[in-house]
Amino acid sequence: MTISQLRSRRVELPDPDTAALDIDLLLVHVLQKPRYFLHAYPEFELSAEQATVMEQLLARRIAGEPVAYLTGEAEFWSLTLATDPSTLVPRPDTELLVEWLLEEYGDTAEKRVLDLGTGTGAIALALASECPRWQVSAVDQSAQAVALARRNATALGLERVCVSRSDWFDQVVGEFDIVVSNPPYIEADDAHLQRPGVCFEPASALVSGADGLDAIRQITRRAPDFLAPGGVLLFEHGYRQAESVAAILRAAGFSRIETRSDLGGNPRATMGVNSH
Repeated sequence: MTISQLRSRRVELPDPDTAALDIDLLLVHVLQKPRYFLHAYPEFELSAEQATVMEQLLARRIAGEPVAYLTGEAEFWSLTLATDPSTLVPRPDTELLVEWLLEEYGDTAEKRVLDLGTGTGAIALALASECPRWQVSAVDQSAQAVALARRNATALGLERVCVSRSDWFDQVVGEFDIVVSNPPYIEADDAHLQRPGVCFEPASALVSGADGLDAIRQITRRAPDFLAPGGVLLFEHGYRQAESVAAILRAAGFSRIETRSDLGGNPRATMGVNSH
């Protein structure tokens, strides 16, 4: 079986928008070759063992399993992160949070940052990689996620990022200039939960009550106790939740509330300033 023949199998995959990339990522993983190799040598023949592994991975992808779980890694910002089913797959839209904070504070010598619900460590590690003098901490309630984020920190030479286990703020000590979070924000009955890929991810990292806002309410209520005066709280949220998140922040005494849109033009992240 050749690379060209396998790349033609994209029509079988569940997401037409990413099918070609999905096939390429699986081939890169199986062949342990750079992606340009696939384009340069389309008639390269896989060994029998490689072809068997590729067929197994394709079957799992056709069933909807995320490519990042099949290959064990995902790209986020400029980083390659190890992934596993204990955490969400890092998504490009979440890079908006990193971009926004770097735009606002990237030239600042020192900032104390807390990433709540860190998962793979994506946000914390991206910020630490760009701002060496920032003091970055990250927490997650899942012991598996904590272990994964620590493994990513070590692999990237970012052991200075402090990763620990905590259910939101429960085990957190200290004061921060920035609290950032990509919390669960999907409604419990949202049909998107049954989409290919999503149904393989941990529900605890996706679902947050009837309206999807329980975690955001809980974090916002406690955040002023951990934020320095003038510190900021930044959330990723659903594209229909911007007004509700802004209202939650406003009711908790946050000011200068602003929302920004993701790569698709959907309102995706909202920031507020601690005025306490």
